[in-house]
Formats: sequence, structure tokens, C-alpha cells
Amino acid sequence: MGRQSFIITILLLTQIFTGQYVFSQGNDDQNWYFKNSKSLSELWELDDEHQRGTFILTSYKPIYITAVKFSTNPNEFPVAENSTKVLNEPNKLNAVESKFQISLKTKIFHGMFDGKMDLWMGYSQRAYWQIYNTERSRPFRELNYQPEIIANFPIQFKILGFDAKMIGAAVIHESNGQSDPISRSWNRIAFHAGFEKGNWQVMLKPWIRIGSKIDDNENISDYIGRGEADITYDWGRQRFRAIARHSLNLGDKSRGSLQINWSFPIYKNFNGHFQLFDGYGETLIDYNHRQTTFGIGVSLIN
Repeated sequence: MGRQSFIITILLLTQIFTGQYVFSQGNDDQNWYFKNSKSLSELWELDDEHQRGTFILTSYKPIYITAVKFSTNPNEFPVAENSTKVLNEPNKLNAVESKFQISLKTKIFHGMFDGKMDLWMGYSQRAYWQIYNTERSRPFRELNYQPEIIANFPIQFKILGFDAKMIGAAVIHESNGQSDPISRSWNRIAFHAGFEKGNWQVMLKPWIRIGSKIDDNENISDYIGRGEADITYDWGRQRFRAIARHSLNLGDKSRGSLQINWSFPIYKNFNGHFQLFDGYGETLIDYNHRQTTFGIGVSLIN
């Protein structure tokens, strides 16, 4: 199943990069999708100028391939705090692997509640591939799937020098599609607010975890966090992005993560991509495992 998902994803990435995938029917500006910097109004169709209709695929989170990613502390023996099942022996992992992410969204309803709300569907997938691990026949270490339903409300007012552009909420499911003892999943209701100022974009997203009767990782929020701040700055064709998450606890339970991304132009729409991560939860299976990783690759859509 993992290899099939990888093949489908690579084919889709190839179509995106070569321009063969039709994201917007009837769109005369074929470069709109590939512009390095887009406003929140463009990304989320917040005004009449940027409306593109329903059921048209557009970018959501960045799409990139990290060719080489190094971890200071590979999680060879993942354990969930409430599970009685554990691996028979540690996994033999390489500290160096590959990673890719694909993320798309589409608007399914426009102008609901007297024209004040749009409803979107989003899907993101991250894959962690032990491509250099010849001893274990190059397996996929982890696949994370994240579908979500997003309600978005355009707004317009100023706060602390920023333009408030949107607020909303989303129902998010995330899982790794595995069985015990390495099954990981959680559901949450997330609230968001988006702000802009010049070359800056800020997205604030707190969330509430939805519990489950069958739950091997009920304390996931104490590690991955209860909210995030996503800050982006564009400098010419270079883009700097920081994503900070925190548990909103103090003392020994003050945990979270920081991810820093830098994309830079190589040729036309082809960008280099550097990513640094420190903390908990780079993947679902690593939700309670701390590590520092850094990788270099290419970014197809920022």
C-alpha cells in the first residue's frame, strides 16, 4: 500500500511540475498557480477579484521533495504511552532518509450563510522514505494522511499594523494508517485567523483535541501541541517560513516544536528547499520522541 501511494503521489507531482495537471479550468493566467508569493485573498479567494469557482484543485501547504534529511536521534523503538503492545525489537533505521509532502485543497461550497462563508476540503500527505537503507530494502518508515473540512470567513480590519483577512474553523483527522503497535491517529477541531502586512503573512491556529474510546496516544497534545503560529516572509523570490507549536503547558510538560523552511529559486518555477526541525512530532509515530532534523531538496509549490 505504501509503494502504491508513493507511485500515485510522484505521478501527481510530475504532472504539477510539468504543467500537465489542470488546476483551474478557464483560467487564462497559467502562471497564477506557480507564483512564488500569493496573498491570502488569492489563496483562499476572499474577494470577488479572486473567485475561481468550486471543485478546482489549488495548492494548500507547500509541495516539496527532500532528497536528503538527517536526524540526530532516529526513533528506532516507537512506543505509545497507553499501548500494551510494543515492537519485538528495535527498527534498524538510517539517520539519513528522504521526505516528501503533497497538499491540495478545493472549495466545495461558496457563499454559504448569506454569502459569508466558504467551505473547503483539504488533503495533505507526508512520506518518510528510508531510501538509503539497503539493509531493510528501502522501506517507507512512515506515511501521514491528513484530510480536513475547512469553513472560512473573509474579514477586513486592522490589528497591530496587520490586515486581518480571514477567520474560520476546521475538522482535521490525521493518521498513519498502521496497526498496533505503531498505529497513531488523532482528531481535532482547529480555529484559524490569517493576517497580512507587506511581505509578511501570519496564521494563528489553536485547536481542541477530540478524544476516542480506542486511543493509544491520548496525550499527543502534550507533545505535538495545542496550537501553532505559522509565519511567512517573502524576500524577492526567496521565502522564509517558521511554524511553531506548543503544548501551552509549563514546567516539564512545556513541549512543542519549531520548523524553519527556506525556499530559493533555482530555475523558473523550480526552487531549492531547506528545512530544519527541532522538537516533538515531526511525524505521528514520533509524537512523543524529540529529535532535530535538517534536510535539503526541491520545492515545487511554496
